[in-house]
Amino acid sequence: MYLLTLESSCDETAAAVIRDDGKIQSEVVASQAALHAEYGGVVPELASRAHMERILPVMDQVVKKAGISLAQIDAVAVANTPGLAGSLLVGLVAAKTLALVLGKPLIAINHLQAHIYACQVAAGENIFPCVGLIVSGGHTSLYRCNNALDFELLGTTIDDAAGEAFDKVAAMLGLPYPGGPNIQRCAEQGNPHAYAFPRAFLHEKERLQFSFSGLKTAVRYQLVGTGRQSFEELHLDDTTRANLAASFQEAVVDALATKALHALRLTRMNTLCVGGGVAANRALRERLESDAKRYHYQFRTAPLKLCTDNAVMGAIAWERFHAGLFEDLRLDIQPGVVRKNAAS
Repeated sequence: MYLLTLESSCDETAAAVIRDDGKIQSEVVASQAALHAEYGGVVPELASRAHMERILPVMDQVVKKAGISLAQIDAVAVANTPGLAGSLLVGLVAAKTLALVLGKPLIAINHLQAHIYACQVAAGENIFPCVGLIVSGGHTSLYRCNNALDFELLGTTIDDAAGEAFDKVAAMLGLPYPGGPNIQRCAEQGNPHAYAFPRAFLHEKERLQFSFSGLKTAVRYQLVGTGRQSFEELHLDDTTRANLAASFQEAVVDALATKALHALRLTRMNTLCVGGGVAANRALRERLESDAKRYHYQFRTAPLKLCTDNAVMGAIAWERFHAGLFEDLRLDIQPGVVRKNAAS
């Protein structure tokens, strides 16, 4: 049996063909990174237009790479929440049309749950129950994941997502978009203890929330003080830039790792699964691996190519398929974050 999955929640147009035994038959990702680079972040209108141009070629390519015909597809799955409204809509319309034409079941995918499920795809075995930490450009959240169909929100960011903070601080430091990998490279030459940047709510063990706005502001004040000097007027030397990048990254990693540990203790779970673009950050992965050994919990994350948005993580749709959880053509997008999404 073959499942066709579509992902268009933000700025990646992706599709995959996945067998019911978990084997990835084919996958295609059309990135928009270069399109948005000159703006320093994703422009929603440009993203949705790019999806419209790419969705059909991507679908065609992934089916051909799989070596099958459209008639052999047994179900069509699509991410309908959360994400940018225009981007989600492009993928949903394509999925609905294909499901209707083929007469096949339509399955909805929660993009955030799929990021955690990418850990199971990589592991090749059941990862549930676990605490799920999702860190990306648009989301920073902790979930109690009882199984693949039952996620309960434990805490989220009250302002910027971690990836968003990386992008904004990178711009302050004169580093190109996307901010995450460029700050990581710059930070490798710096001292992570050069500046004492804040970690919001770090010692509030019952409060599983994040906040990165104050950290971002602290970097700004370190750069330009409280005056009106523009970043363009700054002439940072390489050492200062690297120290700022390293200290900022260390603050983000410390906040994420500490809150994840609090969540494990509060839920009495022993497995932490981490997904999303920021999960590719080397410093974060090393910190979580170290904490797992120190505090005796199991740490799982996806390989780097499955951390950023992709359609392979849409394999979670097989869980809904086998549970008989199908959608009709009235399925709509839900751009906002879903607080709880259970099989019931």
